[in-house]
Amino acid sequence: MAGKRYIMNAGRTTKQGQQINVGKDHAEYQAIVGTLNMHPDDMKEAGIVSGGTVRVRSDNGEATFLCKEGKIPRGMIFVPYGPPTCRLMGQTTDGTGMPTSKGWEVEVEPIAAE
Repeated sequence: MAGKRYIMNAGRTTKQGQQINVGKDHAEYQAIVGTLNMHPDDMKEAGIVSGGTVRVRSDNGEATFLCKEGKIPRGMIFVPYGPPTCRLMGQTTDGTGMPTSKGWEVEVEPIAAE
């Protein structure tokens, strides 16, 4: 990876939990798990506009997200668990049965609107 790196943390959100009753294939659920939150100053430095699309790369893969401003510490990003985050996870579980999902070092770059 080259370029500006951030620490990515993934987790479950309340809104995500509410939408699970509707189903993971529902558009609103997909929008939740496809949205990344980032500190406004980090977004500005990286040339990312709120509502813009970004590419996130880890050592294990890459995924695209809609990026929005959030109450996130500088240098960190947050995204709810879902198919996009699975593309970034490794396969090692350290015996827990779930891949490490906190503290990933990732690269984030804006994707130009077409």
